[in-house]
Amino acid sequence: MNISGKKILVTGADGFIGSHLTEELVRQGHDVRAFVLYNSFNSWGWLDQSAPGIKKSLDVFAGDIRDPHGVKTAMQGCDIVLHLAALIAIPYSYHSPDTYVDTNIKGTLNIVQAARELGVSKIVHTSTSEVYGTARFVPITEDHPLQGQSPYSASKIGADQIAMSFYSSFGTPVSVIRPFNTYGPRQSARAVIPTIIAQIAKGARTIKLGSLHPTRDFNYVADTVAGFIAVAEAERSVGEVINIGSNYEISIGETVAMIADIMAVKIEIETDDIRLRPDKSEVERLWADNKKAFTLAGWQPQYAGKEGLRRGLAETIEWLAHPANLACYKADRYNI
Repeated sequence: MNISGKKILVTGADGFIGSHLTEELVRQGHDVRAFVLYNSFNSWGWLDQSAPGIKKSLDVFAGDIRDPHGVKTAMQGCDIVLHLAALIAIPYSYHSPDTYVDTNIKGTLNIVQAARELGVSKIVHTSTSEVYGTARFVPITEDHPLQGQSPYSASKIGADQIAMSFYSSFGTPVSVIRPFNTYGPRQSARAVIPTIIAQIAKGARTIKLGSLHPTRDFNYVADTVAGFIAVAEAERSVGEVINIGSNYEISIGETVAMIADIMAVKIEIETDDIRLRPDKSEVERLWADNKKAFTLAGWQPQYAGKEGLRRGLAETIEWLAHPANLACYKADRYNI
């Protein structure tokens, strides 16, 4: 599918991945409408930090993904919808699970229902590797069983199923993209990599963390963005679930050591009980099989393997350690 000349709506455009995706689409010359969460400050989230030329090119819609009328209004005149708007913090899902059902499941229903009514050409719905739970086999293919080990992951399983049900029931052109552990500039301190970097950058040498033994497949944000665009363009992605991951597994403990090495500091790690997930909720192992992404969409990571991760971490450190960016992070507090 040639997306040139198409009107593209990005929901969650004010967030971490969404802002990077929105900027890249504008840089490529696409006509982009950015759906941001309404707030009284007229903030566009991370898009407020975008270059003036990008902001000038944006068509910004402020609303709430939970509101079906607002969602349908935002989608009018759009050919492609890249749906990223969601609540994603796992600890907060223990705190307020009802909001995850409303935002993630009902919000996705609003998108696909409006897409069906408006005749949208393509919807790319964002899933997460958390829906797999602890790996039963590795690398994890798209056929791996789904396991809701947190209210967040359960809500995303529900959202994925709603999206795909509209493909099966009504022929709505839905693709599901399933990123693994995206990291990079602008990521919230609720995630482990910015938590580590921010603590070190602010002078801490005893770093407070949760479990160190779980493994993750970290994916640099530029690769994730490229994955969204590739899936949007791929004709054969309709009706499919597609992993976007680096196909490289590393433990949290090894990741901490790599970050400390790049930042040239010696640190100690202190286990902070509040940062530990309940035992049965912890996802112990994630490692993506990314063959399907290459086969259907021609996508492959540019930050793959140990050296790719190290390069991506260095770029993240450079951004986060800048005083203006570091000031956005409360490294001395646990952010759920």
